[in-house]
Amino acid sequence: MKIKIGVIFGGETVEHEVSIISALQAIQNLDKDKYEIVPIYISKSRIWYTGHMLLDMEFYKDFSNTEKFATKVVLCKKDDKFYLQKTNGFFRKDITDLDIILPVVHGNNVEDGTLAGYLDTIGIPYVGSHVLGAALGQDKVLMKQVMSSSNIPVVEYTWFYDTEYLENSEKILKDIKKLGYPVVVKPATLGSSVGITFVKSEEDIEEALETAINYDNKIVVEKAVENLVEVNASVLGNYEYQKVSPLEEVMGLDEILSFTDKYLSNSKTKGSSKGMAQTSRIVPARISKELTEQIQETSKKVFRLLNLSGVCRIDYLIDKKSNKFYVNEPNTIPGSLSFYLWKECGMSYTELLEEMIQIAIKDYKNKNKKTRSFESNILEGFNGSKGTKGLKGLKN
Repeated sequence: MKIKIGVIFGGETVEHEVSIISALQAIQNLDKDKYEIVPIYISKSRIWYTGHMLLDMEFYKDFSNTEKFATKVVLCKKDDKFYLQKTNGFFRKDITDLDIILPVVHGNNVEDGTLAGYLDTIGIPYVGSHVLGAALGQDKVLMKQVMSSSNIPVVEYTWFYDTEYLENSEKILKDIKKLGYPVVVKPATLGSSVGITFVKSEEDIEEALETAINYDNKIVVEKAVENLVEVNASVLGNYEYQKVSPLEEVMGLDEILSFTDKYLSNSKTKGSSKGMAQTSRIVPARISKELTEQIQETSKKVFRLLNLSGVCRIDYLIDKKSNKFYVNEPNTIPGSLSFYLWKECGMSYTELLEEMIQIAIKDYKNKNKKTRSFESNILEGFNGSKGTKGLKGLKN
């Protein structure tokens, strides 16, 4: 009997389309002899859908197709099993049961622990990092604070909320000036380089801040790394063990690797993009063996520190003159699930997905061995004279 795996993607996020690309890549590479695949698409209006038509990239060229042809669903637990259930109609018909979830989502409102929390609440096993790790990986400020506490190198930075900038922009601008230009302005909780601006001089900073504020209420400004080389490492595992892929050197067209570099530069049409798999890269990265080993060991530390699971990609900034490196950010559900990096060490995308699923099953079993609730009901011995009066009042 095949394992029923629900692949969740989409969501109300600026990385919505990127998630679709990554998810359909993953679906194409899951072992069809072992898994029955159920696509679960979250629209930009946060409505959940399923249907075979969601497996076709052409379908997403007109998002109104979803409302016309796909089936609205909700994920629920019933009789110790998990079901996708229709939301319309007088009777909420069960469409299919599910054994495990593979989230392939990017960005806030989904990758940031929001979806993981929902799946944890229902109790269904799922692939990837849980709530805390996902949340830390998404927030560039909290991530830096946690890593700094463990002596993991990050670039100099300052951060603030949009309201603080509106109330006292002069102070914020002074703090940025102390970092020294050039700087990189980022929305703190977005990914895929959305809303990021490389600012060379003070005269351009306000426009960059306004751009970032348009996307997020929390902004981080980083001192730009000189003589920059960007490298990425992928980590696979959980809290018990971690293994690291070969490093890639990413070749961007701009001063920083932009959304265009990642997803649009080699795409003639909207439907033809291969996501991060198409980005120009050199593997292995053109850095020394010693520096490679240092970055790989740091990647394991970051993965363990943030309590990540499944596969992640950790991005690094290197000053090639000083040979110093800094963690830029971890991506807890990376674009294309970083399969192209594991391919470099002989692991196929199908094998990568299989190992991720097995890690999730093991994590689920280990979690269920722990005490999570008590059999006794403390309310059975509750006198509750005041509480009873309160309940009587509610009846009236």
